[in-house]
Amino acid sequence: MVRKAIIPVAGFGTRLLPLTKAQPKEMLPVVDKPVVQYVVEDLVSAGVNNILFVTGKGKQAIENHFDKNYELECKLKESNKLDLLEKIKKIDEMVNIFYVRQKEQKGLGDAILYGKEFVGDEYFVAMVGDTIYSKNIVEDLIKAHKKYNCSVIALERVPREVVHKYGVVEIKDNNNGVYEIVDMVEKPSVEEAPSNLIITGAYILSPKIFEILKNTKPGRGGEIQLTDAMRTLLEEEKIVGVEINCKRYDIGDIFSWLKANVEIAYEKYPEFREFLINLINK
Repeated sequence: MVRKAIIPVAGFGTRLLPLTKAQPKEMLPVVDKPVVQYVVEDLVSAGVNNILFVTGKGKQAIENHFDKNYELECKLKESNKLDLLEKIKKIDEMVNIFYVRQKEQKGLGDAILYGKEFVGDEYFVAMVGDTIYSKNIVEDLIKAHKKYNCSVIALERVPREVVHKYGVVEIKDNNNGVYEIVDMVEKPSVEEAPSNLIITGAYILSPKIFEILKNTKPGRGGEIQLTDAMRTLLEEEKIVGVEINCKRYDIGDIFSWLKANVEIAYEKYPEFREFLINLINK
């Protein structure tokens, strides 16, 4: 059983400045809740109830969001706003959350390494804290892990001209959207990319990844790349990829954040959908 997850949230969010000057990008609202709450809710729904946040400077808002706020709860109770009271109580009661602080900005691989003691010798989920999926892909990863008993990566097929922005995999054997991965490379050129299947930032990883990360040298951008470590893991263990069959919202820049808000609100609120239609038809 996969019971634990690591969510790295230590990045500066520079592509979203000045929005993220004092506010973590993971706490930016998407419709009615912050980005990172979507991530946590998917983990909890999939049965993963112990989560480690790898934080950094200026990320206290994340801790405050998932902590109990007695003063607010009392105020809502006194005002008889019981529906709102129930919503905020669910946030701090939904999961067991732990925190560790990344001392330096040394990449995703380094952030994952901070979870070694938390995870122990178990397989675990790793999720970036700024990406939303339109379905619970953690359940798909766990299903594949149970079947193949190995590490699993969420993949997405993208236009080839954008592969240079992502980690890209080389695959063989397509079994209904589940691929055996034979190689991977971090942010290749279009010409060097082995496919147009990218790594989306959701994983189930073997605990062996920690020993590999300890010996992984800085790669692209001078950072310890998780992709480089997984490439070494491939020499010892099988890794499969699950191609997602849903929308993915990477809240990495202003346009992506706005797009996520509009599309999700369009699906969730009929009155907003009507507003947009009327706005477009003006």
